[in-house]
Amino acid sequence: MIHFTLHCDQEHEFEGWFRNNEDFDAQKTRELVSCPVCGSLKVEKALMAPSVSTSRAKEKIAVGMGEAQRKLIEEMRELSRKVRENADYVGDKFAEEARKIHFGEADSRGIYGEATREEVTTLVEDGVAIMPLPQFPEDRN
Repeated sequence: MIHFTLHCDQEHEFEGWFRNNEDFDAQKTRELVSCPVCGSLKVEKALMAPSVSTSRAKEKIAVGMGEAQRKLIEEMRELSRKVRENADYVGDKFAEEARKIHFGEADSRGIYGEATREEVTTLVEDGVAIMPLPQFPEDRN
């Protein structure tokens, strides 16, 4: 999986995970990539520096986080909490259940659970609308 920083024509910046460059291009062409802020389909990849994981780099990120980033993280925490409260946990049967819902073989409802990279890839290829649910350190306690 490749992590891209994306931006829309309204200058909103956000992130996305894709299998490769071609996967991003294919999803963009099929109008499956949109801005989470304004819904614009005019989305492009932003220039990105390579990510190097060191404890010093992590420290800089944490210290350098501005108010907008802190607010976004809190909104993501709230979204994650709401999904977990209002959706059914299906565990490792996520891909199977998501596909059943997508093809009308099960009642439409919100679900969350775990899926392998391969399962996520095939769900996306089948046009099943999914998104990763962020996990925060407090979720692992």
